[in-house]
Amino acid sequence: MPSKRRNEPTKPREISEPVSDLFRQRPLAPDPAAPIPAAFVRSPSWHPFLYRKRIERVEKGRAGDLLAVYGPNDRVLGYGLYNPRSEIAVRMVFYGETLPDDLAWQTKLDEAVALRRGMLRLNDVTDAYRVIHAEADGLSGLVVDRLGDVLSAEVYTLGMYQRAEAILARLAPVLGTKFTVVRPSPQFLSQEGYEPPGFGSEDLPQEVVIHEYGTRFRVRFVGGHKTGFFCDQRENRKRLAEFCEGRTVLDLCCYTGGFAVQAKCLGKAAEVTGVDLDEEPLKLARENANLNQARVRFVQDDAFAYMREMLRLDRRYDVVVLDPPKLIRNRDELEDGTRKHFDLNRLAMRLVKPGGLFLSCCCSGLLKEADFVQLLRQSAYQAGELISAATADAAERHAARPMQILARSGAAADHPISATVPETEYLKAVWMRVG
Repeated sequence: MPSKRRNEPTKPREISEPVSDLFRQRPLAPDPAAPIPAAFVRSPSWHPFLYRKRIERVEKGRAGDLLAVYGPNDRVLGYGLYNPRSEIAVRMVFYGETLPDDLAWQTKLDEAVALRRGMLRLNDVTDAYRVIHAEADGLSGLVVDRLGDVLSAEVYTLGMYQRAEAILARLAPVLGTKFTVVRPSPQFLSQEGYEPPGFGSEDLPQEVVIHEYGTRFRVRFVGGHKTGFFCDQRENRKRLAEFCEGRTVLDLCCYTGGFAVQAKCLGKAAEVTGVDLDEEPLKLARENANLNQARVRFVQDDAFAYMREMLRLDRRYDVVVLDPPKLIRNRDELEDGTRKHFDLNRLAMRLVKPGGLFLSCCCSGLLKEADFVQLLRQSAYQAGELISAATADAAERHAARPMQILARSGAAADHPISATVPETEYLKAVWMRVG
């Protein structure tokens, strides 16, 4: 049991340690014979984030340590990973008084794997899925995707960075994977105060081919976003394909062509166009289409410029997908990012043929679903106003373009939502029929 000794109150601070030591990998379970660092909080919470202002003091804690967290009456609430440079100074990993050992860590990992392979039976339809979804699987600061023979991890915290190798080593034999790769998130330095290097297996392949409902995709591990492939849209890609047979499809912000290729392969669309600004993802998108012998037209262009050009040419599509990258990364970007979402959707709606399908997505967790839906309603009004503005009937100019919401969805079930961490619900997908 960790010590309950109290010293004079001190704020969380970092004990000096060479940076190179902070980037070394650690075992998962602490030595039960060694003293356990401690943090004392003013009030307990079921949310795993403990901000610095909530912590009264920390005893003997170094950056990355697993420490005991005490609440009122010196009672151990649980155990979390510590970083004094982060605003979120402690991220809870285990609750209860028992010091977590190797079995406790293994049980947490086994439960995550059982969800994907047992309940969801994802191995029946794909070899690309999320294995660890951060707080939703009780491992705040870590996501892990299985991509064929590779376990690809993105780490958001120093504590999880230090334990990534040990976690992947435990997951690999259970999942039957051969290689690993770990990369810090793009916001690691700004949020954690350090800039550790990525690392992986010495024999890590530069790319793998994964399977999703019979369609093949190449995944490259250098220069890509996140873990290398967006598994969260898997079920939405399949669902969209059901609307595409014999129809024209436009995939805006297509990245490596997920929606576009599935619209052709699973959906048997008559014509598919994918648009993205970045050259490298588009190269891979073309390779993905060729890999499946699917004829898809890919265009490198800014989405705004392309949509305006299509409107000038009076071009419309039966099915339009809009899946932009994350436009709101922090609260300072909320207003500007929301405006960009509005402008994108207003233009995209105008490209949908009357009676056609429009799928609009948003992966910015800070934009709440209710606000996103309201934004789409306003976009429909603006789209209708712009379409009818050229007519002589003044009353018609203010009539919204008819829009019916058919369904709402989010990330696939291998990206579960934690009941105590609403932030784990980030992806919003709204399915609309546009009149």
